[in-house]
Amino acid sequence: MSEKEAGSTGESDLLTLIAQMAPSLDDQVWAFVSIDQLSSEYVVKHALATFREAEGTTLIVPWDRAEEFDVCSEPMARITLNIHSNLEAVGLTAAVSQALASEAISANVVAGFYHDHIFVPRTAGERAVACLTLLSAAAEGF
Repeated sequence: MSEKEAGSTGESDLLTLIAQMAPSLDDQVWAFVSIDQLSSEYVVKHALATFREAEGTTLIVPWDRAEEFDVCSEPMARITLNIHSNLEAVGLTAAVSQALASEAISANVVAGFYHDHIFVPRTAGERAVACLTLLSAAAEGF
């Protein structure tokens, strides 16, 4: 596979990323859970994302599945940044995290190939979108 085929596409300019991120709140409530034994069938059917760690495998699953697990987060809201960000772009995660931290909102960032997804406590979802929308509007002026 050539470097071009393997490389990421998408926007890499930080001001453009922030100005055009168009954050949107997912209607689904999510949970981070941890399991010891990974069932590929379960993952395919229910998990939005997985990440293997030494202590277990983390899954992001719909909140209504969370009761099946012993290790589970509080309910989480997912905010998608609706700009195709380059995987090598620098500063977007820091800018988003800093803006949310200034409002005392915790942020768990998951980057997909096309978009960044920010998981925040469900109770802070709308406030987080408002905060990121203000950040985006401020960047449009530069």
